[in-house]
Amino acid sequence: MAVLADAAGCGKTAALELLTTMQSRNFVIQDEARGVWQLGARWGVLGSAANEQGALAATAMPYLAALGNATGENVYLRVREGMECETVAIYQTDPGLRVYTEVGKKMPLHAGSGRLLLAHAPEAVQTQVLAQRLQHYTPSTRTDPSWIAADLHRIRQRGFLITDSEVVAGTVSVCAPVRDASGQVVAALLIGSPSLRMRPPRPRALMPIVVEAARKLSHALGSISEQPATPAPTNGQIEGRQLGAFSGPAWSATALGAAISRPHSIFR
Repeated sequence: MAVLADAAGCGKTAALELLTTMQSRNFVIQDEARGVWQLGARWGVLGSAANEQGALAATAMPYLAALGNATGENVYLRVREGMECETVAIYQTDPGLRVYTEVGKKMPLHAGSGRLLLAHAPEAVQTQVLAQRLQHYTPSTRTDPSWIAADLHRIRQRGFLITDSEVVAGTVSVCAPVRDASGQVVAALLIGSPSLRMRPPRPRALMPIVVEAARKLSHALGSISEQPATPAPTNGQIEGRQLGAFSGPAWSATALGAAISRPHSIFR
């Protein structure tokens, strides 16, 4: 106890309170016979989750880079962590473009891109989220549980989500689900941009590229499931790029390492 208190820079009473809290959450175990504390099983779970997220981010970076270069927008990869979502990778296409989050930052599930992850979460998670008092972030944040529940069904049917100023005012995101080998949705791939750069019909026009990038990343993760068909954009072209221009490279291990080392890549 004295050693822990000294290492933590606190008194013995505070150290005991800390250990008691960690014990209640299975982070430590007390060996009363020997009078010592040991690490609990929860650390192994956290370590495994961290390794999985790190592997996901590393695998995803080439696809984030390709999507960013195809659209000219910053690209984000988010996963569900319990009752929130977390950004695990970012590709900044241009240093002049604002990045609206950071790796490791938690965001809500009921608003913004998190709602796509909520749509594919277990029913128990959806029920628990919608039973809470949902926070307003901007005037555009929807907090009506009935509306959100209906939208979760719509998201699953159409296979993508476009949001406008739901968490951060003045930002638009275009999101698509990423699946693993089991066919389960494990992440949301999205582009995020200031609304001045994403006036209609541009978000809808960019959507097929985002969906295709998510499909290719899903394939890299072992998914073989068919994705829902997506409506074609109104003009068939995106800022001079034909829709078929983004084909996604056949990334080798060398290419993967090269893409991760690019100066504007941020990943965990």
